[in-house]
Amino acid sequence: MNTNALNYPVVQKLFTLVVNPVVELLFAAAAFYFIWGVFKYIRNSDDPSGREEGGKHILYGIIGLFIMFSVWGIIQVVRSTLGVH
Repeated sequence: MNTNALNYPVVQKLFTLVVNPVVELLFAAAAFYFIWGVFKYIRNSDDPSGREEGGKHILYGIIGLFIMFSVWGIIQVVRSTLGVH
């Protein structure tokens, strides 16, 4: 008998209806933040403080995307190790 908590229908539905959309929203927000930083950097190419602010947005967007991709990868490794699909 498999007593893995992720195999219960309630938990699967929770992931399907809540967790997955939230993760997708966070990925979209980080990507938007990165693109907004690129836009600000290009728009303020003649203003050093504007370029610095845009550069910070770019950096924080990349860091956010990196962290989310890393966590997603770790979760996939754990799921495949436990045999949960």
